[in-house]
Amino acid sequence: MLDIKYIRQEPDAARERLAQRGEDAGKIDELLAFDEKRRGIVTEVETLQADRNAASKEIGALMGQGKKEEAEAKKAETRELGDRIDALNTQKNEADEGFNNLILTLPNLAHASVPVGPDESANEEIKVHGDKPAFDFEPKGHVDLCDALGLIDFERGTKLSGSGFLLYTGWGARLERAMIQYLLDLHVHEHGYTEVSPPFMVQAECMEGVGQFPKFLDQAYAVQEGQDGETLGKRYLIPTAEAPVANLHRGEILSETDLPKYYCAYSPCFRAEAGAAGVATRGMIRVHQFDKVELIKVVKPEDGYGELEKMLINAETVLQQLGLHYRVLALSSGDMGFAAAKTYDIEVWAPGQGSYLEVSSVSNTEDFQARRMKTRFKAEQGGNQLPHILNGSGVALARLFVALIETHQQNDGSIKIPEPLQPYLRTDTIPAA
Repeated sequence: MLDIKYIRQEPDAARERLAQRGEDAGKIDELLAFDEKRRGIVTEVETLQADRNAASKEIGALMGQGKKEEAEAKKAETRELGDRIDALNTQKNEADEGFNNLILTLPNLAHASVPVGPDESANEEIKVHGDKPAFDFEPKGHVDLCDALGLIDFERGTKLSGSGFLLYTGWGARLERAMIQYLLDLHVHEHGYTEVSPPFMVQAECMEGVGQFPKFLDQAYAVQEGQDGETLGKRYLIPTAEAPVANLHRGEILSETDLPKYYCAYSPCFRAEAGAAGVATRGMIRVHQFDKVELIKVVKPEDGYGELEKMLINAETVLQQLGLHYRVLALSSGDMGFAAAKTYDIEVWAPGQGSYLEVSSVSNTEDFQARRMKTRFKAEQGGNQLPHILNGSGVALARLFVALIETHQQNDGSIKIPEPLQPYLRTDTIPAA
């Protein structure tokens, strides 16, 4: 959620920065109008309440003096003041509702270092690691490799749940499980994160807290308890472990000495929008359910951007250790996610696709999510402050699976397993069929 104090003090800058996110700058004026109205009502109500209190005191004095008629007149005056206060409070509630409904739809403002542009065309490539793999044979795509080696049964996955769902089998299921274990161990033991295992469905408030709602409400899977229709929409399947884990301290006041907090979590991720028009029945590039290991940091504001660079390195380490070629992009103001103030995307090369695939987004949301979740910390010098909350994929597994098997395929049809995964998979090769 945006800081209304900043918008009041710097309305022109707020308009310009909101326009950079592809939003109508006029929404700042609309927000300020709601804000001015509700603040004006508060002032008026406080004045009327003071008048009513004064009148109430006069009633007692008049009654003591035997001035009954004057006392009754004062009582009528206090009732009229009460009616006016009630009417104004109703108007304030309406203004509050309009204000809150609007501000919850406004994206975070971009950090000054973010490239300004309308979409992905303005993204900046800031790093390329390694070289694209060279083959002395025609490399296969992941669908052909999965079919040949029995890694994924695309048809039965579709039969079970519909288009966009996968059934890992044999070596494929074992490889997926091995990668999850490897990623968790890497981030816990080498990068210092605390592992948590969150629920895979959350209350709507958690989705609002991270900025998924209300903007992406139409892209979520809502849960209903049995046949009780009244429960529909109270809980949702998570689109990423960010939804539960970033909300761990929702409504809490932490101590400054508690920070920083690093969390990592495995979860399946459920995304309804993955099934949009044009998504193929077979393949792993866009699916409704995929596995991911998520990284979350809660840090002091002055440490936010240093911690962002560290989180980027944590995610890059995965691809480096697995021997994969990738690039890092700084996303433009028009291409970033709703809650982000700055985002790096990591895209891994998939030779069978002949293209890069996004496997990680690493973002600092600054105090945007913390304000929505009312997460604060008490500074040692006094006063409550909002922390910066960071999130990153460490990494998303469906596309990592694609890049790994396409990169490490061999001429005989086997898949060479990178050394870090071998202890988990208990082999150095997935044999050819």
